[in-house]
Amino acid sequence: MTTLYLIRHAEAEGNLYRRIHGQYDSLITDNGYRQIQALEDRFADVPVQAVYSSDLFRTMTTARAVYVPKGLPLHTRADLREMGMGEWEDRTWAGIDRTHHEMMALFSAGSPDFRAPGGETFPEIRQRGTAAILDIAAKHPDETVAVFSHGTLIRNTLAAFLGYGYGSEEMRKLGHSDNTAVTLLEIEHGKVRIVYMNDNSHLSPEISTLAQQHWWKKNDQKADINLWFAPFDLSREEDRAFYQTCREEAWQNLYGRLDRYDGEGFLTEAWQTWQADPQSLSLAMAGRHRAGVLQLDPRRGAKAKKGYVSFLYLTPEQRHNGVGVQLIGKAVSLYRPLGREDLQLSCSEANQPALSFYEKYGFRRTGSAAGAYGTLYELEKPIGYDNQALPV
Repeated sequence: MTTLYLIRHAEAEGNLYRRIHGQYDSLITDNGYRQIQALEDRFADVPVQAVYSSDLFRTMTTARAVYVPKGLPLHTRADLREMGMGEWEDRTWAGIDRTHHEMMALFSAGSPDFRAPGGETFPEIRQRGTAAILDIAAKHPDETVAVFSHGTLIRNTLAAFLGYGYGSEEMRKLGHSDNTAVTLLEIEHGKVRIVYMNDNSHLSPEISTLAQQHWWKKNDQKADINLWFAPFDLSREEDRAFYQTCREEAWQNLYGRLDRYDGEGFLTEAWQTWQADPQSLSLAMAGRHRAGVLQLDPRRGAKAKKGYVSFLYLTPEQRHNGVGVQLIGKAVSLYRPLGREDLQLSCSEANQPALSFYEKYGFRRTGSAAGAYGTLYELEKPIGYDNQALPV
């Protein structure tokens, strides 16, 4: 009999930024690394003879919790990857739901009729997942194996082993696995027994991803807010006026005065960067409501492979809702394909809530400069693969 631990990867960018990361090769978050340490502690006294993972960064990195302390090699397999989402990869869940609501409903229901353009179906990943698990078990009779994979693939593979139909009531009740949640299987002669599923007892509530989210809870009155992003058009009076209102409100809210506020200067800077690259300015939307602004300056720091964020703003009603990190995710999504290895921005020493927010999500102080009313701290966050704790 093969004892097989099936483990979901640690919290990754898609989980935090609320973006669709099927086979997009996303990174692990700071909280994800805390989860990996907790997983390592859990497996410290568990004998394991082999470790497998998908060939994506987030699973290979999570697998370090087991194969590194035990001095084992890591075997990677593409058939353990997450469901391929085709043209939807690295798009926001909210944006796709807005433009493809009926197809998203099929995804949520686990329907066999679902397929994102260029992506996979649920029958395809069930076949892929079950074949991979049974093949690994056959290669390791009478051994204990740890296998690292992804949420949707794990859920559908378990449904196949349980004989649950697509979109069935049993499938709906199956639930979702937390990041680094562990499922234990016993496999002999191709027969699978599920000992337990989706156990996250090694995670404290403070580092559990699902504990911080509400989308998966039935009858939960507190809904998660997922943002989508619309193009900003500064040639339209409405967009110019909104931009100027946001800039002025941010300045007034921070400093309580406008004597050194240069609204025309900010607008001119935004116009110039927007003319050079329309993607440099994005409008964050919460449903049908304007939620904020993200302004980038792709020219600044380009030679040093830095991606500069000129202005990150949420409207007052969206503050303290936990959605600001989704604007960081949008900046990462735009800058990473350009080869930028770090996000860079400036933040006033007077803006302690913003400093705490940025540092919570991986920004570190790298310098300082004089601002309008005191010091501006220069902050950076690594977003390139070379800056991460890559698997050995």
